[in-house]
Amino acid sequence: MIIVSGGAGFIGSNFVLDWCEHSDEELMVVDVLTYAGNLENLSAVSKQGAFDGQVLFSRTDLCDYKAIEALARRYQPRAIVHFAAESHVDRSIHGPDAFVQTNVIGTFNLLQIARELHELHGERFRFLHVSTDEVYGSLGESDPAFSEISPYAPNSPYSASKAGSDHFVRAWHHTYGLPTLTTNCSNNYGPWQFPEKLIPLIISQALEGKALPVYGDGQHVRDWLYVGDHCTAIRAVLERGTAGEVYNIGGNAEMRNLDVVHHLCDLLDELCPKVQGRYADQITFVKDRLGHDRRYAVNAEKIREQLDWSPAETFESGMRKTMAWYLTHRDWVERVKSGAYRSWIEQQYGQATRG
Repeated sequence: MIIVSGGAGFIGSNFVLDWCEHSDEELMVVDVLTYAGNLENLSAVSKQGAFDGQVLFSRTDLCDYKAIEALARRYQPRAIVHFAAESHVDRSIHGPDAFVQTNVIGTFNLLQIARELHELHGERFRFLHVSTDEVYGSLGESDPAFSEISPYAPNSPYSASKAGSDHFVRAWHHTYGLPTLTTNCSNNYGPWQFPEKLIPLIISQALEGKALPVYGDGQHVRDWLYVGDHCTAIRAVLERGTAGEVYNIGGNAEMRNLDVVHHLCDLLDELCPKVQGRYADQITFVKDRLGHDRRYAVNAEKIREQLDWSPAETFESGMRKTMAWYLTHRDWVERVKSGAYRSWIEQQYGQATRG
């Protein structure tokens, strides 16, 4: 058995579904089900709310050490795949406390418990920590992409909390000999993503005839990674990665945010055309985010050369798959957009002005 923390969130749930397609090994999903955790994401491996024999679920907070320890001692997993994190930069600016608790204290608790599991399973045990390229800070337009040895320079409360957790993972390997693996990924997109993130937000707002908010001048650059490719990379690292190593995972798809929004608008014009006008007419520029990093880019040569992994999807193919999913799951989007979420959108983008 393996434990998957945050397995009801966006990337975690995609990993659980991917795992069940490629393995019959049991897994335990551990998720506290905050606003971004949704068991409906795992409906393919459950029936009428009950999970099948391969997947177990525990609604448990990683900050509750005794509860997590009890689960680990009962099920004795041979690996922990740690997705659980507060991940939205805007939320971290307005409320950093939760990010410190979940991303730092939660990771610390899991690492302490992992030491017991390491003693039980020996070198067969693995602790895989899923992190972000944002820990490396921001790049200039012509700077080389981040590699695994790039210095850390986090610029937001979110990235600082993830950087802190990365350092704990590194220290637990070097101090206690814990067989750890760390992955730093670029921006994920795909099915089941909570609609406050750029791509599902733009799709949802466009279909509702609302403004499509773009921060600042829209020239911020991100490397985009289809979540299905991310899942195959994590499986590769878990199965074949070297203990103590870091692996950057990227999609080889650097794009400016404004170009991403235009690409989404073009897809919508093709697949779900408006009666009048084009979706790009709804693009709206809003005040830039505080401390907004200008560019992220990931050098994924190490995982390609050492583990024979590379993304299967291009930006165009992955985005088309994503668009098709959201167009056929509009009911899911509506169900997750709670009153609190609507208030959040109003708080973030209520002062939009047409650009």
